[in-house]
Amino acid sequence: MSKSSPNAIVFDQPGHPPATITEFEGVRSLHLGTSWVQGAMRIAKPDNIELEYIQMMMMWLLFNDSPKHVVQLGLGSAALTKFCYRRLPGARVTAVELNPNVIAMCQSQFALPSNDERLNVMEMNAMDFVLDPANRGTVDILQVDLYDEEARGPVLDSPEFYQGCADVLRDGGIMTTNVFGDFSNYDKNLQAMEMVFDAVVWLPEVHDANIVVIAFKQSPVLDFSVLYERAGAIRKTLNLPAKSWVNGLKGWMLDQQ
Repeated sequence: MSKSSPNAIVFDQPGHPPATITEFEGVRSLHLGTSWVQGAMRIAKPDNIELEYIQMMMMWLLFNDSPKHVVQLGLGSAALTKFCYRRLPGARVTAVELNPNVIAMCQSQFALPSNDERLNVMEMNAMDFVLDPANRGTVDILQVDLYDEEARGPVLDSPEFYQGCADVLRDGGIMTTNVFGDFSNYDKNLQAMEMVFDAVVWLPEVHDANIVVIAFKQSPVLDFSVLYERAGAIRKTLNLPAKSWVNGLKGWMLDQQ
């Protein structure tokens, strides 16, 4: 770790983009040596999810409120990892991150807890994780947010990768993923997901063209009265804007008709 000034903390292990931070109006943001924001945390509320699209990555809660194993591919500022670890005490939480500078920054500046019997932050390639036969059928929820310092599109977006994502999920498993970047990336990623998942739904974009997709290993039954009821419970217990997720799902279905 090196400090160029009291407020400029940099983790710059060679071979990977450096992890840097900025702070504005009480919010600390993570960068990979560029202006792109890779994640954010409100300093006064370190365990909350600050960014709207990251909150939306939790929309799987509408369908499964008690997962046993949640996996995050791409640590970002550790918002999802911390939230699942803190607020879902019955879940084991695994985060897979290739860049050791990101892991070090999250531990130092984003209140990422140390590994224990429920939390395992691994320095490894997400492709290696999903292709490892030992991980097949072991994951209830997979959250994917894989971007490099250029943020032009997901780092991993091939049919092989999404097949691996489907393979690590148990029956009834759900993946949420952020598809951001050049317009051509959207169709490429959606088509690759639709090849291997029973149902793929995308919600209206939020926060600078981030589009969150929810993909189901087996198609769910969408009963919107039940989903709105669940959304109310999620708002009450976890303070997440789940009603807007149901509105987005409903809007998507209407668009498909």
